[in-house]
Amino acid sequence: MNSSQTHYVPKGVIPAVLMPFSADMSIDENTYRRHLGDLAGIAGVTALTINGHAAEVHALSIDEQQRAMDVTMDAVGDKLPIICGVYTESTLQAQRIARMAKLAGASCLLAFPPNVLMFRGEDRPELFVDYYKALADATDLPIVLFQFPKWTGLQLSLDTLVTVCESVPSLVAIKDLCSEPALHEKQIRTLHSLSRPVSVLTTHSSWLMGSLAMGARGIISGAGSVVADLQVALFNAYQQGDMSKAALVGDRVYAAVQAFYDKPYIDWQARMKTALVMLGRLPAAHVRPPLKALNDTKALTRWLEVAGLTPETVYSSAA
Repeated sequence: MNSSQTHYVPKGVIPAVLMPFSADMSIDENTYRRHLGDLAGIAGVTALTINGHAAEVHALSIDEQQRAMDVTMDAVGDKLPIICGVYTESTLQAQRIARMAKLAGASCLLAFPPNVLMFRGEDRPELFVDYYKALADATDLPIVLFQFPKWTGLQLSLDTLVTVCESVPSLVAIKDLCSEPALHEKQIRTLHSLSRPVSVLTTHSSWLMGSLAMGARGIISGAGSVVADLQVALFNAYQQGDMSKAALVGDRVYAAVQAFYDKPYIDWQARMKTALVMLGRLPAAHVRPPLKALNDTKALTRWLEVAGLTPETVYSSAA
């Protein structure tokens, strides 16, 4: 393993890429390569996340996840660090995926807690601790922990979160979706001040401006598959203290968020894919069942117009 794998600490804007499918629901590798190239070509994007929620990882076999990793490394692995999602119900399988990612050349892991822990796993916090320790035992790749909202049953309490961070030296960041502004700020202040600081990366797209103002050190977001350039402009505006620029870009990010995360929320991957079809970047918006394609695109079209997203401006409209 090269040193960039073992010492990588994610920061900045990191889009979570989509996974294009053909009409027969097989992976459309040629389109996937183009999608990766589009995102890797955006100035200011610091890494890409694959095999996450945006890629419909729940519907990808292990072999398909391996193939996605191989195609990604071949397409853009020499341009940007690649963060590979670890999404499974089994600790043993998680270790297998972690080793697979390392061998393929990933720079980091994004570790989702097993969904089985939603059944009041919070009453046995050691289960979360053991899971992340097991990943660290499988590989020395840096780890990003996915912090979920309380209602999912998968959220680590702040005490447990600190324990995991202090117990797993390779855990370098969290992707925070706690969905509570007060807790988000508390996690930022607490984890950033540990003796071995752990970075908080935000995925709070619905209040991204507030999250960045609290001190989040980066953005990992499926919305970045469409608006990574706007996220870069917003992140940089906060880093530079340019609140006028932040306000202007923030209005456009807000409109994009309304386009993607409208009710029913479950349709967000379908909306992003449909948006990229409208913008000329994907040939089709197929999602794997049980997800379904959109029937009505009127609201999506309206919000994309408000966000200033057109085939001419997508991926470069914030320049």
